Amino acid sequence: MKEASEITTEILDLIKHWEPKLESLSDIAISGLKNNQNRSIKMILGHLIDSASNNTHRIIHLQNLPDPLTFPNYASYGNNDRWIAIQNYQDEDWHNMIQLWKYSNLHLCHIIKNVDNTKLENRWIAGPDRLISLEEMIIEYLKHFKLHLLEINDLILLGEKV
Repeated sequence: MKEASEITTEILDLIKHWEPKLESLSDIAISGLKNNQNRSIKMILGHLIDSASNNTHRIIHLQNLPDPLTFPNYASYGNNDRWIAIQNYQDEDWHNMIQLWKYSNLHLCHIIKNVDNTKLENRWIAGPDRLISLEEMIIEYLKHFKLHLLEINDLILLGEKV
């Protein structure tokens, strides 16, 4: 997949940019402000940790299990909010969360770089009448990653106005 190196390079660049930015945030900034989904910065980062974990498993399974892959979609029906609540990211150590976010995404980049290109058309059953190829999933991961970093940025900017 020729886009793999571009995708991983962009993820790695975002990690380099965001890690010190996240480390510099105050407790009030990371826990006190909420977006329109009622998520704090800690909760959004927790969701990104969950996303890296789930996508790691999907990418591996899509390369070694029969096509189409049956694998739970943790984001369906509000389950991603349940994951955030069950793990209680709001009370997690912030530094540990940043490191987990960083290293889980570094590992995901390594996995993406090593995807078997003959498996890129293997599909995951993402929902009723919704199949997503391994290639599409990798491309969409970057978009999802950036979307949630923008949400964090919006909350940082909101905090600066308060």
